[in-house]
Amino acid sequence: MTTESVMEAQARTERFADLFAHRRWIRRSQPFPHVYARDVFVPGFYQRMTDDLAQVRRDRPELFGQVATNYSADGVALAELRDTSLAVFASREWHDLVAGIAGVTATGDVEGSVHHHGPGAPYGWPHNDLNPAWFPGAAPGPDEVRLPDNSVVNTKFGTRESGVPARESVRAVAVLFYLGNPGWQPGEGGETALYDNLAEGEKMPELTLIPPLDNSLILFEVTPRTWHTFAGGNIKDRNSVVMWVHRTKDEAIERWGGDRIVYW
Repeated sequence: MTTESVMEAQARTERFADLFAHRRWIRRSQPFPHVYARDVFVPGFYQRMTDDLAQVRRDRPELFGQVATNYSADGVALAELRDTSLAVFASREWHDLVAGIAGVTATGDVEGSVHHHGPGAPYGWPHNDLNPAWFPGAAPGPDEVRLPDNSVVNTKFGTRESGVPARESVRAVAVLFYLGNPGWQPGEGGETALYDNLAEGEKMPELTLIPPLDNSLILFEVTPRTWHTFAGGNIKDRNSVVMWVHRTKDEAIERWGGDRIVYW
């Protein structure tokens, strides 16, 4: 890296740090290890994100599609938001911050989207996010990130034209950032449910509800026991950024065992 590029990287890092309101992020051990934070971004930048999301929904509604056939949210991929302030979630600085907090060696691959649940959305299904993802091309460099491109490589299944290079990685850190839910109050639904444990054949365990408060987040290393879901029952629109950084498949197998990876 040249002297000029080092200076540019330092300036970029300083600008990134200026986006945060404070560093009082709380580590919690129950029901599984996670980090919780309120007032994540400074008010001006948070407002830019909500304004940008509203503008994209108003001006480019064709970008929003159903997230999954059995899931009540529609969404827009981070790859479609690179010309907005929401691109912060697809930056190398954010990738490195998230991986560092979780203590994970991440690949530079970022997967995610903004999810929108309309009023009255149903309860989701418990899942742990220990899933694979395929990314096109060579591994990103130390200052880059790679986003999925389903037009080249199917993100979930890796299907592609013959000769097209792709890499399989496994979700390593999950982040849920809540925005565009002004004035949320207890009883209005739409929380994220975290489960203490969820073994096959057992009764539903105790759960912790994370409220969808604006400008707050939850972050956790993805493991076989990070069971969570959308708790449903929201009486108003509920919006969030849902994203992951990844680790290599070899590391995931070494850490958890290949049989613990949940294929689609």
